[in-house]
Order: sequence, then C-alpha cells, then structure tokens
Amino acid sequence: MAKAVIMPRQGQSVESCIITQWHKNEGDSVSKGEILFTCETDKASFDVESELNGTVLVLLAEEGDDVPCLDNICVIGEEGEDISEFIKTDESPQKEDKAKEPDKAELKAVEIVPEKSEKGEYKVSPRARNAAQKQNVDLSKAAASGPYGRIIERDIQKLAAEGYKVTKAAAESYAGGLQGTGIAGTVTTKDLKNPVLTPQKSAALESEYTDEKLSNVRKVIAKSMHTSLSEMAQLTLNASFNAAEIMEFRKSVKSSGEALGIGNITLNDMILFAAAKTLKNHSACNAHYLGDKIRYFRNVNLGVAVDTDRGLLVPTIFNADSMTLNELSLAAKGIIDKAKTGSISPDLLTDGTITVTNLGALGVESFTPVINPPQTCILGVCAITEKVRMINGEVSVCPVMGLSLTFDHRALDGAPAARFLNELCKALENFSLLLGK
Repeated sequence: MAKAVIMPRQGQSVESCIITQWHKNEGDSVSKGEILFTCETDKASFDVESELNGTVLVLLAEEGDDVPCLDNICVIGEEGEDISEFIKTDESPQKEDKAKEPDKAELKAVEIVPEKSEKGEYKVSPRARNAAQKQNVDLSKAAASGPYGRIIERDIQKLAAEGYKVTKAAAESYAGGLQGTGIAGTVTTKDLKNPVLTPQKSAALESEYTDEKLSNVRKVIAKSMHTSLSEMAQLTLNASFNAAEIMEFRKSVKSSGEALGIGNITLNDMILFAAAKTLKNHSACNAHYLGDKIRYFRNVNLGVAVDTDRGLLVPTIFNADSMTLNELSLAAKGIIDKAKTGSISPDLLTDGTITVTNLGALGVESFTPVINPPQTCILGVCAITEKVRMINGEVSVCPVMGLSLTFDHRALDGAPAARFLNELCKALENFSLLLGK
C-alpha cells in the first residue's frame, strides 16, 4: 500500500525545512534505513532516512523547495499503485502538473523531452521560468528532468551553461553552438545570419576552479558573523596559565579513570567545566545584550563551537554550571557527536549564554574569536606551548595554555572581562581545588 513521506519536524522551533538533495529519484527502489533526502533549517543540515521499503512513486517537492513540516514530500509504494489521494487537487504553482501519473518509462527516464500543456506552453516550474527569463534561455531546448516532463531550475542552469541563451526573435531557428554577440553572450538574429562557433574551453581552464552554491547553513553563519562584527564593539583579551595540573589530571584519568567510574575526560572538558563554574561569579560575561537591555542568566548554558562537514554549529549544554565534571564531559561528547553526524535537534542549537571555541588541537596559539550574538562573550581556547616562567622564585620551563576572551564593550567594560579571565586561569592552574567546590 502506497504511503506518503512527510517532512519531519526537526525540533519544536522549526516550521519548515529546505530540501537540499534527493538521494532517491522517482522509480528508484528504497529500503528502510537508506538515506532518502537531505534537508536543512537555518541552523543545521540533516540526512533523513526512509522508514519504508518500496519504490519512490512520486516526488512532491523539488531540491531547493522550502517545505512546511509535516507536509507530504514523496510517496513510496509498489509500482503501479494509485497515488491520486496524495496529489493536491487545488494545485499551487509549485505543485503544478503533479496530478497526472507517469508511466514506468517516464519514471525511469533521466532526461525527458519537455511536454506542453493544453495551451501549448511548456510545463515549467516557477523557479525555472524565472531563471529562464533572467538568462534569456530557450525553453524548447531544455531536457526536462523534473516529474512528468516538467522543466525545473537545474535544467535551465544546464542549458545556460551549454550556451543556449537566445533572444525571442532568434529562438525558433536557433540550433545551439553559436557564440552570441548580444548582451551577456545572448544569441541574436544577427548571429544566425553570421554564425560564429563558440570556442571550446580547454580542460586546463575548466579545472582551475569549481563553484559551489552556498548552503543555507553557510548563509546563516555568514550573516550572523557579519552582523556580529559590524554591530558590536568587540575587544579581545589574551591570557595564559600553567597547564601542568590539568595535564597531570588528564594523565591520571587515562590510567585509572575506568576503575574510579570516570569517563574519558579531555582537556576541553576541563576547560568547559572551569568556565561554567567561574562564570557564576561574573554575570556580565554570562548574558545577552538586547539593545535596550542586558539579560543576565542565573544558570550557565554553555555553547560549544563544533566544526562539522556542513559548517560551524554551536550546540548548547544547558545548566552546565550544575553538572559534575563527568556529567559535563558526557553531555559535551553527546552534543558534539550529534552535531557532527547531523542528527542534532535545532532546539539544542539555541539559547546559549556564552560560547567556548577550541582551536588548540590545530596548533593555534592565539586568535580573535567572533561573538555569537546576542551573547556578550566568547572564550577561545589555544594550544599548549612550552614557555619559561618563574615558579617559586626559580626559572622553569612549563606547559602553558592560552585563552582568548572576546567581549562586547557595549555590555561590559575591560576590567570585568579581565577579572573573569584572570579567575578562570587561576581555577585551571588549581584544578583539583575547583573539583572540591
């Protein structure tokens, strides 16, 4: 029995998702657990697995469509099954021409000759028609790859890349392959009378670069970071501390942690733990700047910057200040893993009160992290280096870790930010005492 697949709700705050890639086409067989499509919100990207076995009978949305959560996006069943109940009768422009069910040959075709409607017009999606008008592309030359012989946007882009840009007057007799002399290389009637073949690009030239369309996640990151730097008064303070004690603690945990019932505590876990505990004494660093007011938080919701294949994500450890070191370590590993695999809920990517970003593993000794609005601070964690320091009146070489704190000078002054950074360094140098609090 044919069943509809709906756009899942990726968190309570998400109203719709954009389909970025279909991993299955119409007519393809699909098994339960296989990736069906990839979608993204304004914060993260997700691979959605099929919960059904069968054949993809129809795709009800295209790549690039912004689909409301819980709406039908495709139908899975057995070949030949009736799918009319899943097709909207009052078709919107985005769903036009979906009611006619194709035969099996159409389902399996990679490129279909575009069909015409009863009015003699080609079946074209609104996005494709708009792209064709902007680029002066001849629709009659398109190889339709959309459902039911429908021309979609990618067909227009392919056509434009092949040189099928032509004026309306020249469209009927144009066969392609000419070098246009019109605006933006458009082929005109003059070019038809005096044809000049389009020169072929060399393989070397084509391999010099690749263009990749920005994902929705990348666009959001770009907008947020630009807004952060253009609208905030940001200043970065740099400090360092003797990392000998946290390195010794890490060593002891690795050797006897399992016997003590302690998980794999990392240096990053210890930084997060110390920051969460120290922030309780520095409310201005654990706050949101909201234009006409500052919101101070009683608890620490610790944002952890995570590098993923889809871009930078900042999941949140809620109430981190109330956790033990072991609890915080488990929570951090859990959200980091979910962020990297694309299975994290968007609800866990909001409401952080401060962010910690760690580039120490990449050998960075100092940097200027950019604040994640509307937070007032972001803490950068740097690499451990060997430096000369005075210890108990003697010159010694010791492991030193750097910390970079960027703060919003609109929300707090340099002295309060420096006090937090100074106290954090002391807490990390005396980590065993911090554990006893």
